[in-house]
Amino acid sequence: MSLYNIAQEMLRRGHILKIVAPQGSTVESMPLVQIPGNLQIIAQSQERNAPITMPGNSVLANMWEYTYQVQAEYDLIVNFAYDWLPFYLTPFFTRPIAHFVSMGSLYEAMDQIVAQVAERFPGTIAFYTPSQAATFNLDQQCACLSSGIDLSLYQFCSQPQPKLAWLGRIAPEKGLEDAIAAAKIANIPLKIMGKIQDQSYWQKICQDYPDAPFEYLGFLSTAQMQQALRQCRAMLMTPRWVEAFGNVAIEALGCGVPVIAYRRGGPAEIIQDGKTGFLVEPDSVAGLVDAIGRLHEINRYTCRQQAEAEYSLEALGDRFERWFLKILQSRS
Repeated sequence: MSLYNIAQEMLRRGHILKIVAPQGSTVESMPLVQIPGNLQIIAQSQERNAPITMPGNSVLANMWEYTYQVQAEYDLIVNFAYDWLPFYLTPFFTRPIAHFVSMGSLYEAMDQIVAQVAERFPGTIAFYTPSQAATFNLDQQCACLSSGIDLSLYQFCSQPQPKLAWLGRIAPEKGLEDAIAAAKIANIPLKIMGKIQDQSYWQKICQDYPDAPFEYLGFLSTAQMQQALRQCRAMLMTPRWVEAFGNVAIEALGCGVPVIAYRRGGPAEIIQDGKTGFLVEPDSVAGLVDAIGRLHEINRYTCRQQAEAEYSLEALGDRFERWFLKILQSRS
């Protein structure tokens, strides 16, 4: 989502760009080059001390080989991949590379290479939020650019129904079971939306909470998702790890939906406690239940207003454009 939204806004501003992505990727109305090859192991599955590994005929390596060949045609290369390889390759390119880091610290090899690039190429690394950046313990100050969405795709709803929402990848680090437990105690139906990334985790949840009032709606398009989301009284965010940001939080705010989240990582820097949602003690189901009981205190118009002021594509474009120009100016 971040790549698409940033590219969309840069094109609207008159910049020329090309997206390099794995074969089979679809980006509507965007200049796209599809590269064949085998996908990397996802970063979330790596152990802290895992060695660097690459599959045969790596699609990421092939993408960067292509980028190396065409780099002279562009002023700047922007890397969105959370992987060791693009950082390692940075010194070998003649064009500057801007690295937007999409997750917090997950494994040592990545931490080390990020630190090396930050020291050798100051200003070229950016994060979503300060709390995400802090997980890397860098000596250098890095840009924190937040995120943004096309708010025209999210419709405001002033009169919600008595139900809650949970959006995200269904995997252990997202803590879905806490949201289900809170919904059961509060006796409010929970609508779950997102990709089931860990099937065994999902099956265990279904076994552990057979009588809880939850329903899985699937992995929905933006139009379908916001239609279901905007009718909910609130959205719950229950991460077990430090979320880099949490795009689903600003999607909820765009619909006027308050967000109840653990005071951990990116969501704690998005939600205005008591104004656009509530921040509760991490891993506290009781805290979630208490916040659900206080939703009458939140003005849903205020939620939409925060999204418009801070998380529009225009605001996102301003932040990224300033970062890009600063990198180019430092190199010239």
